[in-house]
Amino acid sequence: MSIDLIVEAAVALADGKGLEALTMRSLASDLGVRVMTLYNYVPSRSDLIDLMLDSTYAAMPRQHQPDHAWQARVRDIADSNRSMLFLHLWAAAVSTARPPLGPGQMAKYEHELQAFTDSGLTDLQIDDSLNYLLSFVHANARDHAAIARAREQDGRDDFEWWTAVEPLLGKFLAPDAYPHAARIGSAAGAARGSAYDPEHAYRFGRDRIIDGLTRLAEAEH
Repeated sequence: MSIDLIVEAAVALADGKGLEALTMRSLASDLGVRVMTLYNYVPSRSDLIDLMLDSTYAAMPRQHQPDHAWQARVRDIADSNRSMLFLHLWAAAVSTARPPLGPGQMAKYEHELQAFTDSGLTDLQIDDSLNYLLSFVHANARDHAAIARAREQDGRDDFEWWTAVEPLLGKFLAPDAYPHAARIGSAAGAARGSAYDPEHAYRFGRDRIIDGLTRLAEAEH
């Protein structure tokens, strides 16, 4: 037994069954040990989740690209975090208001701050900008996870679900009563095959955030 072995098994369990399935008892069963054995290595489930998060952060690819525009580097930071959350959907549900202050978290934070080099933003603006960006990425990942769970439970993809409810929606969404909702909702549904496309929402939101940060940086000069 080792901390690394325990964390690796915990991440695998959460990846496969979700964070709600992760208990010290279920983890001990997967490892083939008694529950009390785990407590010799990890004091609590919350401490275990901190270690799991730090482990996933440490495994994220980090390649500083000083020759790229800072906006491109920030876009890469957003995409990298989203990719990590897609690999570990449980991580999107964990609050990072009090992040695990381990080597993975610190290396991640340092790398992400470097992305804003030469942006012209102040130190406080950089920290605020990073928090704003990552909050958006986490929210989008949570939406993706919720949609994935709904598809698994319902057995239908979004197109099939909207096709089934379209007659009911058309009955109650009368154009004369809800002209904007009827017109814009129909246009969005026709363009994307669903009322909500998390992939499109991510790209749109990410790029608008970077546009806004660019304007903020320009205002500093």
